[in-house]
Amino acid sequence: MSIHALAAAGALAVILFSPAGAGAGQIFVSNERDNTVTVLNSVSLAVVKTIPVGVRPRGIVLTPDHRDVLVCNGDDGTISVIHAEKLEVVGALDAGSDPEMLALSPDGSVSYVSNEDDSMVTMLRRADGETIARVPVGIEPEGLAVSADGKTVVDVSESTNMAHFIDVLSKKMVANVLVDTRPRIAEYSPDGAQVWVTSEVGGAVAIIDAATRAVTGKIEFELPGVRKELISPVGLKFSLDGKLAFVALGAPTGSLSSTSRAARWSNICSSGTASGSSPSTRTARRSTRRTG
Repeated sequence: MSIHALAAAGALAVILFSPAGAGAGQIFVSNERDNTVTVLNSVSLAVVKTIPVGVRPRGIVLTPDHRDVLVCNGDDGTISVIHAEKLEVVGALDAGSDPEMLALSPDGSVSYVSNEDDSMVTMLRRADGETIARVPVGIEPEGLAVSADGKTVVDVSESTNMAHFIDVLSKKMVANVLVDTRPRIAEYSPDGAQVWVTSEVGGAVAIIDAATRAVTGKIEFELPGVRKELISPVGLKFSLDGKLAFVALGAPTGSLSSTSRAARWSNICSSGTASGSSPSTRTARRSTRRTG
């Protein structure tokens, strides 16, 4: 089975695809306002099931073995465990105060949780829910990314405007990288050489060298007819071959009608390192296909 994840303003989801030729997959979407996770058919987009979870569900991930979907419940301090085949909650983990987002170690044994109110990243052992460590980070931690070797966790903090690099072995923060205003999502490139960070208010994506932890490039966006300050990069995902990155830019109010929310707002940028000794800036133009 192949797994993809996506994040967009107002909704967070993971997508579970069946083996090639075996039919449609399923999309799991956390619904922050009604305390549920909706399961959709990935082809028809019909609702398969709506699953009650904790209060204010936000971050959502699929375990590497494809067995469970984990959902952060921000207002009750738990992680709901949903069985991906049974489509029912089979357990819960104590996640500390205001768990916002989460990521997993490559083998799925450790959950990394951003606790927004406490400005912490909590490391939890999934088998028994025991807290391994709590690492102080910036104010309002949000998205997390884990390196392929499992040695480094990157967390972004919305109010501090930084990407924080955490060494898993020592359980300490080892680097802080300044990015644009209100970073939301961090994502390692498939080759592990870069960390890309979206900044919702700053309207840009920072490209960070994973080894030197320096910003080596910056991508800004232009949408015809939309004021620059209304462009809000949040969701980010690479293609499996690493050649493309897809960035969700939100729905700018005052520039789009409500029917335009069905449009495919995808900005496609090459993932090559920006050249030059100082950070460079590239501009991506919008390629849009309206569906309604």
